[in-house]
Amino acid sequence: MMSEDYAIEVNDVTIRFNMASEKIDNLKEYVIKLVKKELIFQEFLAVQDVSMKVKRGEAWALIGVNGSGKSTLLKAISGILKPYKGNIVVRGEVAPLIELGAGFDANLTARENIYLNGTVLGHSKKFMDEHFDEIVDFAELHDFLDTPIKNFSSGMTARLGFSVATMVDPDILICDEILAVGDYLFQQKCMERMNRMLSGGTTLLFVSHNIESVRKLCDHAMWLDHGHMKMSGEVGPVCDAYMKMHK
Repeated sequence: MMSEDYAIEVNDVTIRFNMASEKIDNLKEYVIKLVKKELIFQEFLAVQDVSMKVKRGEAWALIGVNGSGKSTLLKAISGILKPYKGNIVVRGEVAPLIELGAGFDANLTARENIYLNGTVLGHSKKFMDEHFDEIVDFAELHDFLDTPIKNFSSGMTARLGFSVATMVDPDILICDEILAVGDYLFQQKCMERMNRMLSGGTTLLFVSHNIESVRKLCDHAMWLDHGHMKMSGEVGPVCDAYMKMHK
């Protein structure tokens, strides 16, 4: 198969973090030790030698317990983190829904944040004007447009973020547990929109602890365990093995 047929290629990727190995109580002490080169770091490999190839239009889930490296890998695919080893190739426009409230200014109103987030995603004011009502209708936040985001619940913030990011069909949608904070009816609404996007050719990377949602939405899955790929392939067998291990 030609490389161009893949939307995402992750090739032997390792992602490393350096953690201070001693407790430092304040910034002044941290800076002094850093200048004196007395600060000792401990290496932590969050993802180790992971590879995956995602064809255009496929829906992949990343599953695993907390701390297994799922979100870290998604951040690397989104371009937020750089791999320590290996490389990642992404072909197409990416809409990442990774961190709740990312791209929003907490002190601005929902109305102002819609335009701000649209600008971050590369949309013009004219484009945002044309799609403003559609965004608000989907997010169901008509009564809170002039309320600062800092006063929103996590569910309201997630609704607004999802609505803005998915108003157009991106080539690749990356969704990390953001739907877990929404109410059931809105989760169903988001699932329907993602299914429509998949039907239109969007590629999906999806992280969720809700295995039922994973089975419904995705056709493939990768199981990560302490940064290592434990299993990868069709969604059914991978989810079955994962659930058997975590009964």
